[in-house]
Amino acid sequence: MDALFVPLAGAAGASVDQVKLITCLLVAYPLGSLFIRIPSSQPVLKHLFNIGITLLFFFPVLGLYSAFTQLLASVLATYYLTKYYHAARMPWVVFVIVMGHLTVNHIIRSIFQLSYETLEVTGPQMVLVMKLTTFAWNVHDGRRPAEDLDKWQTTKRVTEFPSLLEFLGYSFYFPGILVGPYLDYTDYMDLVNETMFKKLAVKGKNGRNVPAGRKRVAYRKMFFGLAYLGIFVVIGPTWNYGLALTPWFLEQSMLYRIAVFQLCGVIERTKYYAIWTLTEGASILTGLGFTGLSPSGETTWNGAANVDPLVIELAPNFKVLLDAWNMKTNVWLRECIYKRVTPKGKKPGFRSSMITFTTSAFWHGIAGGYYMAFMTGAFITTIGRLARGNIRPLVLPAPGAAPSIAKRTYDLVGTVITILLLNYAASPFMLLSVKDSFLAWGRLGFYGHIIIGGTMAFFYTGGTKGLRGLQAKQAKQTNATEPISTPVHEKQFMLPPSFDQLVPPPQK
Repeated sequence: MDALFVPLAGAAGASVDQVKLITCLLVAYPLGSLFIRIPSSQPVLKHLFNIGITLLFFFPVLGLYSAFTQLLASVLATYYLTKYYHAARMPWVVFVIVMGHLTVNHIIRSIFQLSYETLEVTGPQMVLVMKLTTFAWNVHDGRRPAEDLDKWQTTKRVTEFPSLLEFLGYSFYFPGILVGPYLDYTDYMDLVNETMFKKLAVKGKNGRNVPAGRKRVAYRKMFFGLAYLGIFVVIGPTWNYGLALTPWFLEQSMLYRIAVFQLCGVIERTKYYAIWTLTEGASILTGLGFTGLSPSGETTWNGAANVDPLVIELAPNFKVLLDAWNMKTNVWLRECIYKRVTPKGKKPGFRSSMITFTTSAFWHGIAGGYYMAFMTGAFITTIGRLARGNIRPLVLPAPGAAPSIAKRTYDLVGTVITILLLNYAASPFMLLSVKDSFLAWGRLGFYGHIIIGGTMAFFYTGGTKGLRGLQAKQAKQTNATEPISTPVHEKQFMLPPSFDQLVPPPQK
């Protein structure tokens, strides 16, 4: 089928693999409308539909025969391990197998120096690793006493083991098989059985439980996804992080370099906004992502979202930014790694954070740029916590009062610093090479390290003490009755479990 895509690739100025990927994401829209027309009384047909469309994507369209075979092997290994191996370490055995398999393929990709434009097994395998390891934990939780589980574990646990067809349908759910977002097994079965819809008192068309509003939201997502894609295709080849490695960049003044670099960061992110927004829309058309009714009575479909571009580009702090980026992967890291390695009865600490960080690093690949981005982000999150715990309380308005000028200024400065540090820390993730990353940082005057180092030096050499004193004085003046919280620097240092999702896996 390459003959169909070569002319399109030439016209768009993209690789054939990129055109194939976008084609699959767009074709998923009408297929999603077909999927939801299959009655909930015919779940077998829905599972077969998912498997059949995934086979269509991998074989005639993408030509990834070996890749699909490898994915199927991981799926079958997970299925039979979770079914017959009941030991407490079962989820970790599954994790080692599927993550080890992914790491081997990352190494192979590196050996052959495949560009991010090349479609091969690691892209869909990264999504599948999240699904399979989550399923293993859900099954494990289904075998544990209910009183030992937290809210998420109770909601997502699997108490009735699925048939092989159900599990294959879940594993190969077609809108998310290539680039995500991943979903857990209980959400998939709710989708197939239309459980979330049957709770509604209002019926959709033809007396079915499926509520109206899907198409309105889904095709709006498609419009924005294509708009992001157009921006990247037209502007991306010129304005990207690689510009920092050119002689032209070195000829510019330092302030101009830093300003241009921020534009490059926005353009770099549009390709991820594009693919995630497109796949979100296709998922919504199948019925995934329903989150209830708004106060005005309209249906809302936010559950399949994986990114919120506006929040990311205008985030007042790093926490807000991270919560809006690669949302589903953040859930996986938190629920299947961060919390699982924490001893029972204890709060997650440095050990839990480091294990989560290492997992995320291996999940993304083996390029040195990934690790540079992760470590830089860890320190960015640390200074964010210091600022939030020591400066923010001084500018918060009284309960019920409008935000003060000081609070608005704090948020504005926070937004500027957040975007500066985001683009600085994320650039190695795109450049990949340690040498190129340091070269780019050097041509930016290492401004990110200066901000991080200067901020930490301020807080740890007396700044925290002075600010806490101001807080105490302010509390006394306003007759505050709540105790002052423990200084941030006295809490145990923790690496963020979710920073490494600043940039998603490179699309193959």
